[in-house]
Amino acid sequence: MAGKGLIRAGIGGWTFEPWRGVFYPKGLKQADELSYASRHLTTLEINSTYYSSQKPETFAKWAASTPEGFVFSVKASRFATNRRVLAEGADSVQKFLSQGIVELGDRLGPILWQFMPTKKFDLDDFAGFLDLLPKTQDGLKLRHVVEVRHASFADPAFIKLCRDRNVAICVSENENYPLIPDITADFVYARLLKGSDDLPNGYPEDGLDAWAERFAAYADGQVPGDLSPIDRTGPAEGPREVFAYFIHEGKVRAPAAAQALLSRVNK
Repeated sequence: MAGKGLIRAGIGGWTFEPWRGVFYPKGLKQADELSYASRHLTTLEINSTYYSSQKPETFAKWAASTPEGFVFSVKASRFATNRRVLAEGADSVQKFLSQGIVELGDRLGPILWQFMPTKKFDLDDFAGFLDLLPKTQDGLKLRHVVEVRHASFADPAFIKLCRDRNVAICVSENENYPLIPDITADFVYARLLKGSDDLPNGYPEDGLDAWAERFAAYADGQVPGDLSPIDRTGPAEGPREVFAYFIHEGKVRAPAAAQALLSRVNK
């Protein structure tokens, strides 16, 4: 993997009762679950921030529980993205960013802005929203990624909009959402939503092999050869840090899937 970006893999959150005795050892205290998860995975997506604000000391405590080199992603508030006119969400965006996420310090990774499946692409409104996203907060660099879930976003104009602002487009593997594989930022973010608890590793072995190869290509700054970009003009090649999350389907086995992926990459 020399010369390539680091490939991280993780899950959504770390508090989930069915993981106890499956991912977490029996008898592990709930207060120690974040410490355990962050030492067996390389990233976690914080989802609670989508629903409500957290206190600065909570973010600081989370950061202190994790090892050097570990990174969280943070799911942005639904009040900023679930609105008819996105460009009017400035107050909600700033409220989210100023709640204390900077207390994560060097553990802060990308911020995920997720949109409803019914939200269609409107060039002017979406441009207005992206322009609300600052590059820094209290001196800390911010990285932004958008997860869009309507087919209308499979549009070169959307790709250009994000690429011009160094905003990543989430690579979402879900039969109901468009899979947009284009590289539009200096990192790549993927959410894999086709897992199954009927499989020991939560994902078919050939599926894990395929994604490991795709992420290796992304880490080298290339769109994987088996995925078709919307805009073939693409950015220059170069190392990209990759964030991959096993989310939603197959949740009980999601940690196993992330660990299985990690065993295939960064060798």
